[in-house]
Amino acid sequence: MRLSIITINRNNAAGLEKTLQSVALQTFKEFEYIIIDGASTDGSVEVVKSHESEFAHLKWVSEPDTGIYNAMNKGIRMASGDYIQILNSADCLATDDVTEQMLVALEKADYPSILYGNMVKCFPDGHRMVDKNFAGQEITMLGMYTGTLNHDPTYIRRDLFAKYGFYDESLKIVSDWKWYLQAIVLGNEKPKYVDLDVTLFDMTGISETNKKLIQVERKQVLKQLFPEAVLKDYEQYAFSIEQMKRLQRYPWSYKMVWFLERCLFKLEKGKRKKTNIAQFK
Repeated sequence: MRLSIITINRNNAAGLEKTLQSVALQTFKEFEYIIIDGASTDGSVEVVKSHESEFAHLKWVSEPDTGIYNAMNKGIRMASGDYIQILNSADCLATDDVTEQMLVALEKADYPSILYGNMVKCFPDGHRMVDKNFAGQEITMLGMYTGTLNHDPTYIRRDLFAKYGFYDESLKIVSDWKWYLQAIVLGNEKPKYVDLDVTLFDMTGISETNKKLIQVERKQVLKQLFPEAVLKDYEQYAFSIEQMKRLQRYPWSYKMVWFLERCLFKLEKGKRKKTNIAQFK
């Protein structure tokens, strides 16, 4: 089995219905589909049962879990595919043939450890935005410090979970980011990119509370994985570096900032020189 798609759900029958339909409509059928339901009481189990006959290879359970990452780990342990895609309840595959296209892309990329595509963010007002993530650029510590690799449109080789461990279940919201830090930044895995809209991501659940928790947990993970001296530089300069990277997209603005910085530096250097001369006198 080349691929295992894993869907996590808890009391989101309507969202699960959307996800199941998008997976069932795939033109390529030879993948394993795993549904991990957290003992839902809203009819989610009935939704799964109503679609059972549409899948060639389906596994599912409905039982209590301790959170989203406990459910993800459960799905990964049940999987037999060479690659894992985690498609959470309410998110959908972007087109009916996207799984087939991604498997072709895997072969063309010579089966990398991680392959990712585009995630289409779907907002409650109907607006959509294509998130190309790193879009094939090298993923560095700076990139992961200020961002992350989206998990929905990403295929991860299953044996990497044996190499780097499973998702940290003590975290509520950034465990996938922590795992990417360990695999890509510390483990030197080299993700490959395909310019393909892979998933439709439901933005309804994004809240200010989530955003605050992300920041708290990210700081906790960084302190755990990296020396304090390294983090101090990132805390002080990461935003400034990102600003300069954006400015470089517009040569005229970058040249203006560069010229101003040179002038200020020479002015400061001249003042220091005068001060030193005065001290010697």
